Order: sequence, then structure tokens, then C-alpha cells
Amino acid sequence: MNSHADLQHVLDSGLVAILRAPSGDQLAKVAEALYEGGIDILEVTFTVPNALEIIEEVSRRMGDKILLGAGSVLDPETARAAILAGADFIVSPVVNLDVIRLCKRYSKLIMPGAFTPTEILSAWEAGADVVKVFPADIGGPSYLKAVKAPLPQVRLMPTGGVNLDTLDSFLDAGACAVGLGSSLVEKDAVAKGDMARITDLASQYVAKMKAYRNGK
Repeated sequence: MNSHADLQHVLDSGLVAILRAPSGDQLAKVAEALYEGGIDILEVTFTVPNALEIIEEVSRRMGDKILLGAGSVLDPETARAAILAGADFIVSPVVNLDVIRLCKRYSKLIMPGAFTPTEILSAWEAGADVVKVFPADIGGPSYLKAVKAPLPQVRLMPTGGVNLDTLDSFLDAGACAVGLGSSLVEKDAVAKGDMARITDLASQYVAKMKAYRNGK
């Protein structure tokens, strides 16, 4: 898919799963468990050991069934390596203009992280497809709503503090999608290899998102 189709995929789903763990041993299985639960947009962070190898493995095993991203990307060199390994989109916790430019050069989605209104607008004007509001647990939905009011044109994806209880509130505040970390990919479930738990949680988030949108 091209970046426009990939962006539409993100907007249609609204759920981006973040795969982060002390070890990458289980993450390919986690990716499959999430897919079974209905979540097919997955981000492997570079805080995971051997992240490039995991991206390659997940890409090889799941192919076009999922939209695969690389997260915690801090520089253009890492972004390029991730894209060559099979990443369809890049996520960063910060605004790095060189990373944004590189993703545009490769026609890949870029979701830089920002928090203040100035950072958010700077990222958007530099070409961000979606701005990851991080850490969204500081300020919560009310902060997102306050930022969205003067910047209605910016697509915002809160990450941090989003769970089954707060999902509706973040969507009400104007989120176009949400990033789901430990509230979806639970550390204990990964450590125990409890893939059924992860699949169940994924299905709960998918059902919650569907119910919210049908209610609108």
C-alpha cells in the first residue's frame, strides 16, 4: 500500500498496538495474537533488544495482513533501517525534522511525538501524517480537547493513559486514533506467554471502538 492508503487504514481502525518488552522472544507471537483479536496495526519499538530482527520476522510471518511500524525512532538512520527491514510507518516520541523528511522521501507514514501546541503544530507543518500526543496520561482527554480546539486540522493520536475505561473520552476529545501500550500488551501476559489474554484484550478494544463509532 502507499502512504495515503496506509493513513486511511490507521484512521479506519483507530487502534495502534505498541509492542514493547525487555526481550523480543515472544513479540512475533504477540503480533499474531493481536491480529487474531482484530488489531492489525502494530508498532515494534526500538527499546526492544534486536528490534530490527523482530521487525523483519514479523514482516516475513505476517506480510500484508498487517500494517507494521517501528517506534521510539530518534534519528533518520534508524528510520531508514526500519523501513528497509519492512516497516510501513515510523513513530517517534519527539519531533525530529530529519526523520519526517526521510519518511516523506520513502513515502512512509510518519507519526512524530509532541506535547505542547507549538511542538504539535511544528510537527504537522513539517509533514506529519498523524501527531502522537505523548505522554497523553499527563493532562488526559481534557488536555487533548483543549489542544484540538485551536488546531482542528491536526490529526492527533494520544499515547499513554489510553485504556478500555478512557478510550471513549479520548475519542470524544478529538483523537483520530489511539496508541495502546501496556493496557493492551500486558507485561505479565507476554512474560507468561499468555497469548489468549492478549487476543481477548484486542477483541475488547475492537468491540469498544466499533460500539463508539456506531453510537455516533
